Amino acid sequence: MTARSIRGAVAATLATVLSLTAAACSQPGGSDGSNSGSGAGDSTVVGIAYEPDSLSPLLGYGKDGNSKIFDGLLALDGNMELRPALATALPEVSDDGLTYTYKLRRGVKFSDGKPFGAKDVVFTYRTILDEKTNNASRTELDAVKSVEATGDDTVVFTLKYPYAPFAQRTVLPIAPEHVAGRQDVNTGAFTTHPIGTGPYVLTKWSKGEKLSFKANPDYWGGAPKVKKFTMAIIKDDDVRATRLRSGELDGAILPPNLAKGFARDSGTRTYAATTYDYRTVTLPTHNKVAGDTAIRRALDVAVDRQAMVDSILNGEGRAAYGPVPTDSEWFAKGTERTHDLDAAKKILDDAGWKPGKDGIRAKDGVRAAFPLWYLTGDKLRQDHALAYASDAKKAGIDITTEAGTWEVIEPRMEQDAVLAGGGSPADPDFDQYTLLKSSLAGDGFNNMAWYDNKAVDQALEAGRRSGDTAERKAAYDTVQRELVKNPGYTFLTHIDHLYVVKDRFGALTTQVEPHDHGLASGPWWNIEDWTPKK
Repeated sequence: MTARSIRGAVAATLATVLSLTAAACSQPGGSDGSNSGSGAGDSTVVGIAYEPDSLSPLLGYGKDGNSKIFDGLLALDGNMELRPALATALPEVSDDGLTYTYKLRRGVKFSDGKPFGAKDVVFTYRTILDEKTNNASRTELDAVKSVEATGDDTVVFTLKYPYAPFAQRTVLPIAPEHVAGRQDVNTGAFTTHPIGTGPYVLTKWSKGEKLSFKANPDYWGGAPKVKKFTMAIIKDDDVRATRLRSGELDGAILPPNLAKGFARDSGTRTYAATTYDYRTVTLPTHNKVAGDTAIRRALDVAVDRQAMVDSILNGEGRAAYGPVPTDSEWFAKGTERTHDLDAAKKILDDAGWKPGKDGIRAKDGVRAAFPLWYLTGDKLRQDHALAYASDAKKAGIDITTEAGTWEVIEPRMEQDAVLAGGGSPADPDFDQYTLLKSSLAGDGFNNMAWYDNKAVDQALEAGRRSGDTAERKAAYDTVQRELVKNPGYTFLTHIDHLYVVKDRFGALTTQVEPHDHGLASGPWWNIEDWTPKK
């Protein structure tokens, strides 16, 4: 592996070259009417790191809210409290917790001028629940038994069991039946040319470059004052920072070390968003080394989480011991793991993993070594991977770090470790079920480690199906304590997201954010409410 100093110099040079190339070939502004990030008028351009696979809510886009193209029945405000959106009020819930009734807002239109109604809500949820629809998040709606329209302005959901966080699931965007229902749900034009009821209308999607929007003048919540909004897709952190400094962007998400470089700039403001976003290493069950319980337990205590928080995150985050942050009401006290290299070595010694002449351990002819992949251009993942490999080597485990795109990484996930991310602030079921349920192993990016623990499976079902808070708390405590006994992942840090934005927009706000940041989160979570300075 190239030394950090050499890699840093190469990265800096490459960033400059790429930024000049990007500026020449892929300006955020263009023929679609989006201006560059020059601070001009009523337009804005922000830099994000990730690009969606689809813009169809039927395939999972916007499922956690904040889609600029669509609205859900409900939405989340700045304090993460549910508020009405396409519904006129929060749902009426039956005493047994099995029926949710929503009254819909009248007079709402899709951006093509067609009216929104109950049939669109029914169509959206039924389509997502259809097994023919390629929606990896379908299990999130497992509790839904039926969804029915009562007239044009009332929708009734009937559940199979009293799913406590169901109302939070109804921030899911609503698709128009008259458009999406007339084409192939998985491959039709709606996946890239969506029509919704939201504050913005997509004008152009240049894959790998940008998403351009214009304000919806007929938005039911009032026409946004920011008339043109562009999300520039810039996967490389260094390039994103360079383009922000050059004036091409009005704002961007940046890792802590790069955001720090803007701290003294008088024309920008830095915003920190508390998150549930974690970085973790998948330890695939099918790998002879990473799937070994002793190796997993040793790595769990060999890793120096606080050093990662201090050196990689510059203090902008917290140590992670599982998917739940330590300051959450759902965190299981006592599951914190102290950095203890001697304890890690003893675990390995007792399990028969003995050091060789080169210091790397082996057992039954198997060397304690495996690859760890991280996403190319993501400096935070790269730095976490390098630090993790360094800590592992001190315990006698040889981890080779490799960079690649998701197209390269995904086929290798069954056997190779991955520096992954995840996290949802809404409810523990939202993240833990898809992360740990054994039946979801191999289902895209669900259960990337192929984790298989019957006690965890039972607890996840208990937490999902109980309407009692104490019972749910006990279930998720069980999950977290089982991850101490057999950690199929090494959780490293929970990361605060940092955004740098030009101050011409005044003081902005952030929400508590999920892992999926930049596209639906950030200070532009409510850009429809911004008032640019003249």
